[in-house]
Amino acid sequence: MKNFFFNSGNHKPLPSVALLILRASFGLMMLTHGWPKLVDFAQGSSSFPDPWNIGSRTTLGLVVFAEFFCSILVVLGLGTRFAAFPIMVVMFVASFMIKAGNSLADRELSILYLSAFTIILIFGAGSYSLDKAISGK
Repeated sequence: MKNFFFNSGNHKPLPSVALLILRASFGLMMLTHGWPKLVDFAQGSSSFPDPWNIGSRTTLGLVVFAEFFCSILVVLGLGTRFAAFPIMVVMFVASFMIKAGNSLADRELSILYLSAFTIILIFGAGSYSLDKAISGK
């Protein structure tokens, strides 16, 4: 399992550039969702949606972990597949639980994020990542 989650994948230069662009763009965009939640944690924790009945504060903490901290790891390409998974879970819950009754247009952004981070999970970070630099493979 460690080999899967911390492996950059075996990619040629062009696919690695594409993965770098995908990681950097979606990771940085996800940070714009995680940062406000982190900064306003105290105010947001009382009213944050709690689809799994674990408490609004705990749910918000998990979302901040995924959207902020895991996004940084994805951008850096460090533990990329491992970091992409919590983001995927958050986007799945947002798309198909929290906004389940909404129109597709209202769920579009979270579905796009889910799709991008699923691709990152499947293909890894690519050659231009800290995963590659650390593993040397």
